Parts: sequence; structure tokens; C-alpha cells
Amino acid sequence: MTDAVVPTPPGASPPVANNFIRQIVVNDRAAGKHGGRVATRFPPEPNGYLHLGHAKSICLNFGIAREFSGTCALRFDDTNPAREDVEYVEAIKSDVRWLGFEWNELRHTSDYFEALYLCAEKLVHDGKAFVCDLSADAVRAYRGTLTEPGRNSPYRDRSVEENLDLFRRMRAGEFADGARTLRAKIDMASGNINMRDPAIYRIRKLSHQNTGDTWCIYPMYDYAHCVSDAVEGITHSLCTLEFEDHRPLYDWCLDQLDLPGDAALTEPLRRAGLRCTPSRPQQIEFSRGNLDYTVMSKRKLMALVSDHLVDGWDDPRMPTLAGVRRRGFPPAAIRAFWERVGVTKQNSVIACSVLEASVREDLDARAPRRMAVLDPIKLVITNLDAAHDETLAFANHPKNAELGTRNVPFSRGVWIERDDFAEVPPKGFHRLLPGGEVRLRGVGIVRCNNTIKNDDGSIRELHGTLDPETRHGMPGADRKVKGTIHWVSAKHAIAAEVRLYDRLFSVPNPDDDSDGKTYADHLNPHSKRVVTAWLEPALADTRAEENVQFERLGYFVADRHDHTRGKPVFNRSVTLRDSWAKG
Repeated sequence: MTDAVVPTPPGASPPVANNFIRQIVVNDRAAGKHGGRVATRFPPEPNGYLHLGHAKSICLNFGIAREFSGTCALRFDDTNPAREDVEYVEAIKSDVRWLGFEWNELRHTSDYFEALYLCAEKLVHDGKAFVCDLSADAVRAYRGTLTEPGRNSPYRDRSVEENLDLFRRMRAGEFADGARTLRAKIDMASGNINMRDPAIYRIRKLSHQNTGDTWCIYPMYDYAHCVSDAVEGITHSLCTLEFEDHRPLYDWCLDQLDLPGDAALTEPLRRAGLRCTPSRPQQIEFSRGNLDYTVMSKRKLMALVSDHLVDGWDDPRMPTLAGVRRRGFPPAAIRAFWERVGVTKQNSVIACSVLEASVREDLDARAPRRMAVLDPIKLVITNLDAAHDETLAFANHPKNAELGTRNVPFSRGVWIERDDFAEVPPKGFHRLLPGGEVRLRGVGIVRCNNTIKNDDGSIRELHGTLDPETRHGMPGADRKVKGTIHWVSAKHAIAAEVRLYDRLFSVPNPDDDSDGKTYADHLNPHSKRVVTAWLEPALADTRAEENVQFERLGYFVADRHDHTRGKPVFNRSVTLRDSWAKG
């Protein structure tokens, strides 16, 4: 492989928090292990879209490589053509780049199919693998339990010659799907069920996205994973904790094959033009990235999409990277979130509010401020001329003068939020009420004098007066009132579709089925609400995927697919404060 350095993502800082994996790498380099090299990989299966849990692995693998001037490969684990799709391949590449990383090599497990096959033949030659005719159900029955040992397959003692013949005929397509498997010959009495003669090849007569119809046998993940790591020269194979019990099989395969010392096994790779320096990698496990109020199972996410419970893989309520990107979560906030959570071997569930706080922190520092009204009621300022039209200067950011100012039009009629007025105010209400006063942001103090109602008694509009002495620069500009509200000039406002997104599930653990319910029963009916809002004119110039803060309402993003200048569409990323916090 080349020794390309993984670049630092834009805006990212060098890692400062230590963790046990980083310390292993430090110690390995100090001991001269792997010649001081650091080579990691991110190996997703292209059978769905990446989610926030994958982002933890991406940040760890690419981050370790970046810190130690190493390499990180993106490898597609494409060993199951029944479940894989080119759509997912392209989505994964897009997500990794969006998160801020670039791989030094793009690989596929299918690149190594010939080498994997030769390695399997070596196992057969050495009496370490055999062809088994048991059905899948029979294999399970023979495997035993956690408390009882398994039984040897009746086909376990076939000769090397017979096994080679049958395995080659499997490759040639002579047998039906599921008729035979190639199994490693290890120990059916092992306390680790993964070591009880696991399958390493099965027959699947399916066309493959990369190799077409060349192959009708495909390697199993546990076998393909370790061999692919070795032929790629990976030094540290970072996996999530569920693979800890699979590590003995990982090491067993590498012990039998000795890839660094047997160049003949990787000769097909060199003939194919693939750069490879075989190594003896070490597998290291860390805890998954789990969040409350969501599900991370690809199977369940797939069901949400296929059952039309969400609007696709990139629905902003989904925990997919495509979804949170469309929601407006900045990649820097996701990187910072996983950096803060850290890397341990202790499984835990992280509060979704911690991720949302990272998003707020990022956006608070850089998102320009704008005014928008989501649930409008009109306020007519009767002591202004009907043709009144002026322009006010507003800062784009209260803490960053470098972002400059913008012009905001102001006229006699303005839209305000409906819940900023109360005809019968609750206790502690400090906004507009009949006979009461409130400050219009950047304008001055208005008093509500009249409510104009429809025939059904609902309020159509409000009439009030503006105290001219409280305008900016006037003697009464500092007069105090308890409330300040935002507004948009009715004469100049632009209409927009605004999608108010919230958490997809209404309970912290939607996977809990102890009450007989499934995760689908816990969908939050209020997770999406669409309104027609009125926006200040400056928002017409917002580009797709640009973040803004709607003052007093939250952080929003121009939808990456549907937003246009002529038809603006905004998605709510997060509210200004945690609306799910108790108390």
C-alpha cells in the first residue's frame, strides 16, 4: 500500500483525549511493532446506509491513522451479494467524505476473492478445513449449546483429496445453493461456540456487483475479515465489542495461513495490480456507539424505510448520517460528540441530548441569525402611516462582528408568533396581551390596543401603537419592559415550508419489548410537523445545507434537496434549549 497520510478534517483539532486503543498504538510504536507503521481500515457492509454509531468507528479509525501519520483504507465488505447494492456503496463514500475524512485506499473484499480461495485451499491441504454436507438446520443441531459441547459432523474426516475435489466442484458451480459448505476444522467441544468448526465458504449462485457471475461461492465474514486485514497490511483492526468472542477465530485463521510468510497466497493480488504488504494484524474491540430515543439496527432502519414509517434513508428523523446531514447536524459537531464520549470497552447508552448539545454549541458559534415566524398572527401598528416602509440594520451574529450586518425591512404590519400574544395570559407571561406592552426586536415598544376577531371568535389580527420615543437612538430607547419578541414585515416577508423535526421515538429505549410492544409502537407522532412560515427577505439568499438560527425558535437548515430560492424549504435541526429535559 501507499503511505498516504490521512488529512486532518477541516476545522478539526488534533486529538487530545487519551483512550486505551490510542495507548496500545503508542506502545506498539515505541516497541517497533509493525515497523512503527499504523494502518487502520473502516470496513462497512454495503447493505444499508451508515448511521451515527458507524460515525464513532469512522472517527476512531481515521483519527488514529491521522494522529500517527498512518493510513486508513475504506474497504467494502461485499461478501453477501443478496443484501448489497451499489446505492449503498455510493452513499457510504459520500457519508465518510461529508464527515470530514478521505481514505488512502478504496478496497473491496471482493478484490481478494482469488486470494481468499487460495487460502481456503491451503487450509484444506493442511487438514484444517473440510467440505460438509449437513444442512444449515443440522449444523445448528450439531453445534451444541453454551453448556453442552457440539458433535463432529459425519463428514469431518473426509480425506484431503476428497475435500479438495469437492471444494473445487463447489467453485465450479456443480452443487445447489446450501448443499455444501466449507468448514474450518477446529474444536467442536470448545467453550467458544465460534470455534466449533465454523463455516468459511457457502454456495450462493448470485451475481455480484463487482465480480458478476465469476463466483458462486462466497466467504463468510469471520474468515474474509481477518484475511482481508492481513493482505492489506492492516496493523490495528478496530472492531466493536460484539466481535470480542470472534477474536480467537480471527487469530486461528491467521496462525494457520501465515500470510506475511507465504507470498504465493497473495500472488493473485499482485497480478491484479493491487498493492499489498501482508501483515499480522491485531484485533482490538471497543464499545459501540448507542444513543437513547433511537434504534441502530440496520434491519430495523431498513424496516422503517420499507414500511414507509419514515420518508427514506435520509429522513431527518433517522439516525443515518444521510438523515442527520439533511437535519442540519454539522459534521464537526458529530466528530466533537464522539471525541467527548470517548472510547472504552464498557457498553453504555449515550443521551441524545448530549449530541444535540454538541450541535447547538457548534451552530451557536457560527450560524447567522435571522427572523422567521412559524405560526403567524398579524400586528398592525396603527400610529404608523399605511405606506410606512423603512430599513433597519441588524447584526448577523451577536458575538461575531466579522459576520457583518443585514438590512431588515419594517412596515406598518408585521407578523408575530401567535403564542407571543395571550388574550388571557397565564401566570408569568411577559409577552403581548391586551393593554400590555412588549418590545419589538430592534424597533421599539408597542402596546396592544385592540383585538380584531373573526365571526367564530378567533383572533384575526391585533392593533397596537408604537412608542416613537423608544426607537433606537431616541431618549426613551432604554425604557424597560419585561418581554422582547421577534417579527417579520408582512409587506416584505417571503413564504416558506418549514419542517419541524423532533426525535423519532417517544421513549428512551424503543427496543424494549418487555411490555409486548415493538419499536414501531413507540414512534413519536409529533416527530414531524410541516408549517407555512413567513421569513425575513434575507433568507431568500440562503443556500442549500446552509445553517441559520431563527431567533427565539431554534437552529434550522435549508433542505439539501428541496430548497430553492423560489421555493424555500427549511428543516429544524434542534431547538434552542433541550425541550425533552425534565423539570
